[in-house]
Amino acid sequence: MALPQSLRTSVTPLELELIASEQLVEIVPLITMEKTAFISGAYGPLRPPAKCRIPLWMATNLKLKKKCHIVPPEWLSVDFLQERLTRETSRPEFSKLPFRFAEIAKVILDVASDDVQNADKIKSLLKDLREARQAKSRDGLQKLDHSELSLPNLCSMEINEIRPFFIQSMGILTQLVREPSTE
Repeated sequence: MALPQSLRTSVTPLELELIASEQLVEIVPLITMEKTAFISGAYGPLRPPAKCRIPLWMATNLKLKKKCHIVPPEWLSVDFLQERLTRETSRPEFSKLPFRFAEIAKVILDVASDDVQNADKIKSLLKDLREARQAKSRDGLQKLDHSELSLPNLCSMEINEIRPFFIQSMGILTQLVREPSTE
C-alpha cells in the first residue's frame, strides 16, 4: 500500500530488506574461501561444489561478483506459492509463510533470478499472494474493535504496512469508547 509521507511513521521497505539480509540462505560457491569472521558471525569455509549457508547480504555480494549461485529457499517455488495462494483465497485466515518472505523473495529475484526456476511465474504468484493478503488485512481492519486486532500469520512487510493505520485507528477508537455520550 502506498502511503502519503505524513503516515510513513514505520520502517521503510528498504530498511526491512536490510534487516532481512541477515537471514541465512544456501549457496553453491564458485570460489574457495576460508572461514571469514564478521560482526554478525563467522561464515565458511566455501568449497565448491559443496553448499554453504551464509547471510543473504553476503550471498548477494558474492552473486553480483559471479562467485556463487544462490539456492532458492523451498518456499520460493511455483508449487509452494500456488498452494499458499489457493489457501489464501479459499480460507478466511492468513496462511503460514516465512516472516520475512516478501523481503527475501524480492532480494533473491532482483539479484539472482537466473538461479530461480520460473522466476517470472514466481513474481506473478508473489504479487497475487500479496494482493490476496492485503485484501484480508483490509477486511481485518474494518472489523477493528477497541480491545484487539487478531490477524495471525502476518509477515513483517504486512505488519509494517498496516501499523500507521492501526495506531491511528486504535487511538481514535479508544477515545470514542472512553468518552461517555453527551446526549
